[in-house]
Amino acid sequence: MEIKRVVEAILFAANRPMTCKQVQQVFPEIEQPEIQEIQAAIDAVKEDYRFRPVELKQVASGYRFQVRKELSRWVSRLFEEKPPKYSRALLETLAIIAYRQPATRGDIEDIRGVGVSSSIIHTLLEREWIRVVAHKEVPGRPALYGTTKQFLDYFNITSLSELPTLQEIQELGMSLDDPLLNNTQQPMQVKSEQQETTEQVTEIIE
Repeated sequence: MEIKRVVEAILFAANRPMTCKQVQQVFPEIEQPEIQEIQAAIDAVKEDYRFRPVELKQVASGYRFQVRKELSRWVSRLFEEKPPKYSRALLETLAIIAYRQPATRGDIEDIRGVGVSSSIIHTLLEREWIRVVAHKEVPGRPALYGTTKQFLDYFNITSLSELPTLQEIQELGMSLDDPLLNNTQQPMQVKSEQQETTEQVTEIIE
């Protein structure tokens, strides 16, 4: 059977993003194609769906089929449950971790100027948007938080370099005087999908 058809079926049936290696492991051991063959099949499937309402999208955790963004508002009408909306405090906490990681709770509080609720950290951990990556070697050994692949997947990006630029964050209502923006560890590169990511952030805030 043509590898491309099998790969397409696997990705279509999967309930999560899958890497080339994970797709390869679905094949019986004696029939497993080389990784290069899997990648070539994925690239061919992506091309097949280039002008369709559904696309094969690469995110941080692998490849997944999804409805194109411009059609999402129509498809969302199928579902009664609306996507959750989050408080500004939670989103500020998440942004600080994303741009300053690894960051401790104390780091977040220093930047925001107010205490961080335990429920906020719990929510971010529960959603698997952040995780404990280490503990800081100071008295008390506070947890150092970083973002996860699930965080990148949610915002439809493959790496932190695709996060909104400082200018785009300013357009979301944050001041350039904000300590978070003035202390980013490295400049964010402009990517073709950054506007899409920014719109997703805006939708959550509203």
